[in-house]
Amino acid sequence: MLLFVEQILNGFQLGISLFLMSAGLTLVFGIMGVINLAHGSFYMIGAYVGATVASFTGSFLLGVIGALAAAALAGMIVESIILRQLYGREHLDQVLATFGLILFLNELTRIIWGKQPLFMDVPPFLSGSIELLPGLPYPIYRLAVIGVGLIVALSLWILFSHTRIGMQIRAGASNRTMVAALGVNIRLLYTLIFGLGTLLAGLAGVMAGPILAVESGMGESILILTFVVIVIGGIGSIRGAVIGALLVGMVDTLGRAYLPILFRSFLPDAYADGAAASLASMAIYILMAIILIWKPRGLFPAHS
Repeated sequence: MLLFVEQILNGFQLGISLFLMSAGLTLVFGIMGVINLAHGSFYMIGAYVGATVASFTGSFLLGVIGALAAAALAGMIVESIILRQLYGREHLDQVLATFGLILFLNELTRIIWGKQPLFMDVPPFLSGSIELLPGLPYPIYRLAVIGVGLIVALSLWILFSHTRIGMQIRAGASNRTMVAALGVNIRLLYTLIFGLGTLLAGLAGVMAGPILAVESGMGESILILTFVVIVIGGIGSIRGAVIGALLVGMVDTLGRAYLPILFRSFLPDAYADGAAASLASMAIYILMAIILIWKPRGLFPAHS
């Protein structure tokens, strides 16, 4: 029972990390209509800058601030110089341009930081474990990641549902030309949206720093999971990003934890572990296929 609770928490923490990534990506695609394959690169930028600033200053909080600023600034520069030229173009053009960005940014990180991975220490005030239940200690840092993700989800809901700029963003998603005719600076609005999306990716990257190695190309693996999340949840939907991320996090974590146990009950250990590992890797894609058969536009499409 305690192992199950621990795995549920691990799945929740993974889901929250995926939400921070998918929220930004679904905003950019759902509102701006841009397929940004380079979204994972801003996750990588956040991790690298956060690790560097934290190492030089000895402050994890300054590392987080630096990561957010760097990811947001890099995103707004990319939107202004490159993506602004791609609005209204075919999605293939956007895919090719942002794929080129992946190659460029990966090589740039190798030039600046080298090929060796960086490592971030868990900050002292978040180190150690807390006993959630008798016999169930859980790392404080992972609980902090969950807390940050929940705060971000609530903040995004307030921003888009209860603020003037949120109203403008929703209107711009429906009819960009009309909103521009009403006097809204749509170019600036799109730059801010893209900057917000990359800021969230940078936050996910710096929060993952103490858990994963910070290395060039680290954004590609999580980008695949992020696309699965937004397809399951519904493109352009923050609510869908939350639900989709939690579903993917739970299915992936519980599958890797319990499928080997299940398979060992009727297969020899050598075969069971291999089969379970393969099925666990496929589980989230099977989930995506089932949901798309049931709801082709995802669970909570933005414009349903």
